[in-house]
Amino acid sequence: MIIGSRGSALALAQTEYVRSLLQEKGIQTTLRIVKTSGDMFADRPLHEVGTGIFVREIDELMLEGEIDVAVHSMKDVPTERSHQLVLSAVLRRDSPYDVLVSNFKFEELPEGAVIGTSSLRRRAQLLRLRSDLNIVGMRGNVDTRLRKLRRGDYDGIVLAEAGLRRMGIDVDAERLPIVPSAGQGAIAVITRKDVDDRLKQFNHEPSRREIEVERTILKILGGGCIVPIGVLARAHDDTIIVKAEILSPDGWRCISMERSFHVSNYKSAAVEMGTELKRKGGAELVEEAIKSIKG
Repeated sequence: MIIGSRGSALALAQTEYVRSLLQEKGIQTTLRIVKTSGDMFADRPLHEVGTGIFVREIDELMLEGEIDVAVHSMKDVPTERSHQLVLSAVLRRDSPYDVLVSNFKFEELPEGAVIGTSSLRRRAQLLRLRSDLNIVGMRGNVDTRLRKLRRGDYDGIVLAEAGLRRMGIDVDAERLPIVPSAGQGAIAVITRKDVDDRLKQFNHEPSRREIEVERTILKILGGGCIVPIGVLARAHDDTIIVKAEILSPDGWRCISMERSFHVSNYKSAAVEMGTELKRKGGAELVEEAIKSIKG
């Protein structure tokens, strides 16, 4: 079984973890490293490159039959995909939250502090909390970003807590009170329809339900990674609690909503929540964000 992965340290750490799970079940794998658009255009903001930039080339190789399995950060996987590709498993979710890595606590950052992030969502959310901050674009892998922080390019950087954990990086990090991206903290195992279905045994159903809720809402709202949208669903026994928000690019306006619903009807409830968000002004904010990016 051939597994495709990006060559970044985080992507490889996630892929090697999945390979170890497969090996424990007697399934032998071969690793194929694929350079994606996100890697080739590392000097450009993510929203300029487009959606699916970290998975597009891997998807193409899967559809051509050159690789059998792909391991991705769930938040990088577009909601619109080929019907020949299936989400075989969502692994048990790690922390979905964002953290600030800095010598300062968030509330103690000096006025005008320079904060690095490549995410339009994080930018809008941070500006909503503190409009005085100077949010600066930042690309590169986790090690590169931390190195830039240490040499003084930024007063702080925002990263996914799960990525730090998976790479075993021990730094002082403050969890931020912002709603993360849909799928953040989850690892997706994707295959073609004709590939061995033994991969399904690694699926963690509560995590999968959370992801399905978040991605359903994101898909209804539209806009992909170029729109500041945060969605977080958390499963608690037979209940799923969801918080979602859509922001203007400058963070000044925000439409947010919280809901809880029973697991028995979580799919239809997610559709209803996404539709209500869209109707209550979400559609206008999405359109505004797209226009602002495209100029």
